[in-house]
Amino acid sequence: MKALVYDGVETLRFRDVADAEPNAGQDLVRIASSGICGSDMHAYLGHDDRRPAPLILGHEAAGTIVGGARDGARVTINPLVSCGACQACNATRENLCPDRKIISMPPKEGAFAELVAMRPQNLVAVPDHVSLDIAALAEPLSVSWHAARLGLAALDAGATQSALIVGGGAIGLAASLALKAQGMADVTIAEPSDARRVFLENQCNETCVPAGTGTYGLVVDAVGYAATREIASARTEPGGVIVHIGLGEDLGGLDVRRITLQEITFIGTYAYTPQDFRDTCAAMFDGRLGPLDWTEKRPLSNGAAAFADLRAGRVAAPKIILHP
Repeated sequence: MKALVYDGVETLRFRDVADAEPNAGQDLVRIASSGICGSDMHAYLGHDDRRPAPLILGHEAAGTIVGGARDGARVTINPLVSCGACQACNATRENLCPDRKIISMPPKEGAFAELVAMRPQNLVAVPDHVSLDIAALAEPLSVSWHAARLGLAALDAGATQSALIVGGGAIGLAASLALKAQGMADVTIAEPSDARRVFLENQCNETCVPAGTGTYGLVVDAVGYAATREIASARTEPGGVIVHIGLGEDLGGLDVRRITLQEITFIGTYAYTPQDFRDTCAAMFDGRLGPLDWTEKRPLSNGAAAFADLRAGRVAAPKIILHP
């Protein structure tokens, strides 16, 4: 099969690799659409020790089952596999399973390829009226759905019912959509890129500013750099909530003194539970997250150029979808 292979820092090659083969109890999925995630970019830049070269990246994907009882079924992939037996799994917090695995991390190759093997319980059926390009957004949308759910649950009833999203990439936009779908009407995205801000306003009908001003009951850091954590620390009202999704860099930015003195709740969020994934799919399929028409499509064979364009800031759309 053909695949886009990460061969080293800022080096991707579209080449032949061995076909993915399902183990017992797995389905084989022919990939139709696969999105580029920020974590793929971190690996591409050599910033993720969990993804050493050579490796097939990509974990935001949808396609069609090949063979078996569900041959031809259209599915979107939950790429996170947990053990199902530990304390976290038994508490339905499978995203915290110490043995969790995700495709695009060894030993599991990713979805920038023609074929991927996955266990059936990680495949969600996609209705005929939903395109597989849209279905491939289930994974990043689930990340933000999970974060919005936790943030809203922690927000005091007396807090200002407003939210600031720091970062207008796919996760930031998805956080805005998830918050609105879960009942938060007043949401603003802080995005420094003029081109992306115009895109979000015109294509996605989002309220955007170059940088946040004032304070908000809930602030979501969808980037995860010291500079964005500094913004989150400053823009959360006393008694408010910071939800931290981004994994841009590990250290710096938090104003711990202000967070402490103003009793600001800080929540780190990672991935999603299987229930979050299913709930997100349901919201996507019935239109609660909007038309989801804000992606740019490119062939997988041009994937190296897509990564280079993202690296250089030449992409206004929040998400690039690759087609094998």
